[in-house]
Amino acid sequence: MIFFAAEMALFITSLNSGSNGNCYYVANDTEAVLVDAGISCRETEKRMRLLGLSMDKVKAIFISHEHTDHIKGVESIAEKYGLPVYITNATAQRGRLHFKKELLHFFSAYAPVNIGKLTVTAFPKFHDAIDPHSFIITGNGVTIGVFTDIGTNCQHVTKHFALCHAAFLEANYDEVMLEQGRYPLFLKNRIRGGEGHLSNLQALEIFVQHRPFFMTHLLLAHLSKDNNDPEKVKELFTKKADGIEVIVASRYEQTPLIMITANASQKSQLSQAVITRKPEQLSLF
Repeated sequence: MIFFAAEMALFITSLNSGSNGNCYYVANDTEAVLVDAGISCRETEKRMRLLGLSMDKVKAIFISHEHTDHIKGVESIAEKYGLPVYITNATAQRGRLHFKKELLHFFSAYAPVNIGKLTVTAFPKFHDAIDPHSFIITGNGVTIGVFTDIGTNCQHVTKHFALCHAAFLEANYDEVMLEQGRYPLFLKNRIRGGEGHLSNLQALEIFVQHRPFFMTHLLLAHLSKDNNDPEKVKELFTKKADGIEVIVASRYEQTPLIMITANASQKSQLSQAVITRKPEQLSLF
């Protein structure tokens, strides 16, 4: 039964999420992609092993933008495993990234890229990078979205969020904590200025107003270490979740591996069936 279900599902985990590194894993039963590679190759391998995953299953890496917390490990991972890296030309140049010619692939917004039976589609976003994009990954009738490092909500975000059975959604900062915190004014303004990050309330608005009826999981991502509280933000979203499972992605460890199916009624049974280890949620941020 579970094997049959796996052929109708996608599997997701956050290997790390935060300003210290971002890496998200999406797979079907035979192949996987990484969205961003902001932790070291060694740490990526370690966290995948803890979940019972193999790098041999990963077939490509997609890079959203050139900030260090999204590209730190990409050169070493790509070189070690001979993985194609999908990136924009401007992002590769600004990030000073160098790959073997055969590993470098350029993508364009709204042009689907097929990785086996997975399809990855990029779309532009507001962020203070040279050519930033977010992604949706589809396969087996399931759509997963990766929505982080978004300065403001826009039609690109809401259009794609409304397609997702599960999503990684940035909830970077609490407005009061940021305002009263220790950051200098220029950095506060960068974060909340429309090309930085989404606040908890901005993310909540997207979640409440644009989620589809078939969404089963929301992974809150890229929480600020200094300007957010994971327990507070989880409570905020859970109150509005209407049965959707809300998970806070950690900046120090992987989340459980979660099976996402197109049948919302199967959520509880199937997600529990594939969780290989449930890390203890600490006060991380």
